[in-house]
Amino acid sequence: MKDIILKEVSKLVIPFIQIFGVYVIFHGHLSPGGGFAGGTIIGASFILFRIVYGKEEAKSKFKYKFLMSILCTSTILYGVLKGYSFISGGSELNLPGPPLGTPGKILSGGFILPLNILVGAIVSITIYFFTAYLMKEKYRWKY
Repeated sequence: MKDIILKEVSKLVIPFIQIFGVYVIFHGHLSPGGGFAGGTIIGASFILFRIVYGKEEAKSKFKYKFLMSILCTSTILYGVLKGYSFISGGSELNLPGPPLGTPGKILSGGFILPLNILVGAIVSITIYFFTAYLMKEKYRWKY
């Protein structure tokens, strides 16, 4: 009986946790928060799902290849964007950059918003993998 209550409550709570994590990521350049804080919140929702529904359900929901492809793609894109911002911002080459927009608006930070999104993805997946490892239930999915 306790499992049913826990599962039903988590069905309601997990989406709100994830929405709040996305909010923190998207408003990180305007208020406290950002990619790391939002990624931690989203990663906590993944961990809650794994604890409530179990290892097998989490493995079927969060496929290893999919999570690793997001992790690797996010890391590469982060390096490319950050490298480009260093080259274009610190040189006199006048390379094109993102529009800066109106200060105080959601799309006003140049590369900060895309970098926050990428950091959020990296942090959430990494925290989820670390927790799975520390629970002594290593991920050993079949490719």
